[in-house]
Amino acid sequence: MKKIIVTGGLGFIGSNLIDLLLEKNFFVINVDKVTYSSNFYNVKEFKNKKNYKFVKCDIKDKKFKKLLFNHKPSCIFNLAAESHVDRSIDNPKNFIQSNIVGVYNLLESFKEFSKYFRSKLIHISTDEVYGDILKGRSSEKHPYIPSSPYAASKAASDHLVRSYVRTYKVPAIVTNCSNNYGPKQHPEKLIPKLIYNILNNKPLPIYGKGINSREWIYVKDHCEALFKVFQKGVVGQFYNIGSNKNLNNLEVCKKLLKISKKSQKLGKNVKILFVKDRPGHDIRYALDSNKIKKKLNWHPKTNFEKGIKLTFDWYTNHKTYYNSLSKKDIIRRLGKK
Repeated sequence: MKKIIVTGGLGFIGSNLIDLLLEKNFFVINVDKVTYSSNFYNVKEFKNKKNYKFVKCDIKDKKFKKLLFNHKPSCIFNLAAESHVDRSIDNPKNFIQSNIVGVYNLLESFKEFSKYFRSKLIHISTDEVYGDILKGRSSEKHPYIPSSPYAASKAASDHLVRSYVRTYKVPAIVTNCSNNYGPKQHPEKLIPKLIYNILNNKPLPIYGKGINSREWIYVKDHCEALFKVFQKGVVGQFYNIGSNKNLNNLEVCKKLLKISKKSQKLGKNVKILFVKDRPGHDIRYALDSNKIKKKLNWHPKTNFEKGIKLTFDWYTNHKTYYNSLSKKDIIRRLGKK
């Protein structure tokens, strides 16, 4: 049975990816340092499976290199990252440490490991590295113009990976994905925060006028794309992963309210609350994902209408998920006051 390491596997995308890999009969080692956004609730369905193992470890630790040589994975999916833009504005240092220094240490460990064992590193990044895309869509050739400390830290990590591929022949691939949504996402992010507030009859906070547009992809479609990259991706290449479906924050909010009123008879008295905008807030992200579609034959399966209904239903049926989190992290979405 082939082994795969997923870093950040207690998080949103990582836990969904592990679910997929276990279904495909891989032995998965979940490496997570356990931060506020890590949640053992996310892995409770498979924590006792024989082909799953959890290891508490920071990718900056020397212990990580030993893990590689002990388990000899055929692939590492790197999802260990600080990812919330608001927090990066409040405290950039944590993002520099996790997203840049952490990736440097991971690359150093993997560089040594890959000299002796055949493996592949897939570094998962974001569409935010491209900055504002006011018209058209950004392909893999678009320049990096990050706006927030978070986006800048991810851009730096992408460049590090690229440099290790070229300089040291490290077998690595970078993927840049659009905004994910779906089950198990921490409610500091927009969609699970809005759902939580609907379920608790609270106002729905929207930055500025709600015109900021994002390309929304269902998390399980993203995970399928990552698996395609593992199977067929070319070392040294970058692959954009998106749905080609953009909605602004106000449109997302209204769709959730419509679903809640129709399926659960909730949210009738919930108001939309426009709040002061985030500093440096990008207006629009939009990816050109033709490369992965043509080269790797990946296509998203879940349209937004279906995906958002699945997401709302999951949170409605897993209300205990919110109980597994710090209440202050649920309530405070908009960074420090």
